Amino acid sequence: MSQAPPSGPVSIVIKAYNEAQHIGACLQSALRALADIGGEVVLADSGSSDATVAIAQRYPVRIVQLAHPEERCCGIGAQLGFEHASGAFIYLMDGDMQLSPRFLPAALELMHLRPTVGGVGGRVVELNSGHLEYRARAENPAARQPVGAVDRLDGGGLYRRSAIDSVGYLSDRNLHSYEELELGLRLREQGWTLWRLPLEAVSHQGHQTPPYQLLLRRWHSGYALGIGELLRASWRSPQRLRAVLRLHEMRVYLGLLLGWLLLGLWLLSPIALAFKLSGLAALPLILLLAISWRKRSLERGLYALVAWHCNSAGLLRGLFKRRQAARQPIACQRIQPAPGMAPEAQTPINPYPSAHVRSTP
Repeated sequence: MSQAPPSGPVSIVIKAYNEAQHIGACLQSALRALADIGGEVVLADSGSSDATVAIAQRYPVRIVQLAHPEERCCGIGAQLGFEHASGAFIYLMDGDMQLSPRFLPAALELMHLRPTVGGVGGRVVELNSGHLEYRARAENPAARQPVGAVDRLDGGGLYRRSAIDSVGYLSDRNLHSYEELELGLRLREQGWTLWRLPLEAVSHQGHQTPPYQLLLRRWHSGYALGIGELLRASWRSPQRLRAVLRLHEMRVYLGLLLGWLLLGLWLLSPIALAFKLSGLAALPLILLLAISWRKRSLERGLYALVAWHCNSAGLLRGLFKRRQAARQPIACQRIQPAPGMAPEAQTPINPYPSAHVRSTP
């Protein structure tokens, strides 16, 4: 007779920044999902300037906030929450998501049946169908979110603490994006597998920012640096480095950088100015038409071309960006302790020194 599947405790880690519009629904969904399982909700706030934290304080959740908002990035938010989570299983999600109550029991059961599975994800349902980028994600879910064994859990997932402990940390605090892929690479390097169920895990609101403004925002926030930061973080592991270099987007961005180099040499060559200018005008137009034909939309082709150039430049910035030690503890402040416990009794399972944590008055 088989043993009953593990029922917890589960820590749902929610990373958020200025999510006042969605954080209430997000927390409610997380608490509902834990009602029959048991566990805790940890909100890791990256220095929100809106009412995100004030709204979250209405709920029985633990709240920790980044002490230095200038360090804000995708990787540091997830790791901050993990450092203050106590569960044997960690579910990671964003503050603009809502968790399906059916997902955690199914994921826990799979982990019980397959001890080598280190993380389980599900389908991410995009609700912002009016946005160009999110509409593209929603139109081909089978290709973007394959079922079965996967190399990453984009959009969050449930992880074993023992698997995370075996690779040192949840997410690299230096990464502005690609943090879930980097975690997947480390886990699979240690023999763990990742699995995606054909089941809705979360619904996702996504950004309301217009597409080109979103690209500008990603450039200023550092999100566009993620692919270069991932490449630099993988240098010391030949296995991870090969996996990163095989990424489709990496080949695209490196190809564009090579194209920029060749174009520069073209402009510096002793060719007549008229030929230089004609080539300068023709090559981007040919590239735009080729991408638009493949995507069957001039609008999408133009957006993809601009996004690729933005990310190619970000690759260079991220590649040479200075790193901090990934295991270095994250300075933060505890805004709200776990419900039902006195503040002085709060001792989260955390391998890092408590000197980097301070409580708010």
